[in-house]
Amino acid sequence: MAVAIVTGGTRGIGAAISRALAESGATVAAIYHGNDEAAAKFRSETSVAVYKWDVGDPEASAAGVTKVEAELGPVDILVNNAGITRDGMFHKMTYESWSAVIHTNLDSMFSMTSPVIGGMRDRGHGRIINISSINGQKGQMGQVNYSAAKAGVIGFTKALAQENARKGVTVNCICPGYIDTEMVAAVPEKVLEGIIAQIPVGRLGKAEEIGALVTYLTSDAAAFMTGAVLTINGGQYCANG
Repeated sequence: MAVAIVTGGTRGIGAAISRALAESGATVAAIYHGNDEAAAKFRSETSVAVYKWDVGDPEASAAGVTKVEAELGPVDILVNNAGITRDGMFHKMTYESWSAVIHTNLDSMFSMTSPVIGGMRDRGHGRIINISSINGQKGQMGQVNYSAAKAGVIGFTKALAQENARKGVTVNCICPGYIDTEMVAAVPEKVLEGIIAQIPVGRLGKAEEIGALVTYLTSDAAAFMTGAVLTINGGQYCANG
């Protein structure tokens, strides 16, 4: 049975990914950092194991992965999903808002992947899926920090895929558009109406749709797919990469 780590795995898109992987037969460790209440609720509803640490911190992440592997087994699947926003126009943005987003959304690529990549290479098999964003592809006003971090996730994916392809480790990236989660629900109603008007399918995405795509990428059927940047945004933005 495959062991999967999902960062930001107890809420929103991450929770849907954790559920989908568990339903596919994987043993899942859902990682969270801030919301103990949501994590406990998720654990009680799903029986998925939850672990708490700061995924942007390399020491905490290495220790956390060691604990997961001791309790569940070697990690076969890593889904780097954790992300935060600290929106604001750049000319008013503080370094704190910049660094917080880079820390969680981009530094976590190193902090979480480094402890698992060696084992995957040694075993000749692994699946790494990194969650970027439509705004990492096209940019978004008021999200210079977020867009920069999510664009970095795309570059990280493409380079890491090339380094590990011959070792049986695939590395792919998903760029969701606007998904019906708590984060999007917090957007003012008029703004959200304007966003939906720009989506050709006429609705927000579902977190379960992201979970289904992740599950495919972890399967044997996706063994020839690596370095891919997959858009799932209802046709809102069609450029790839």
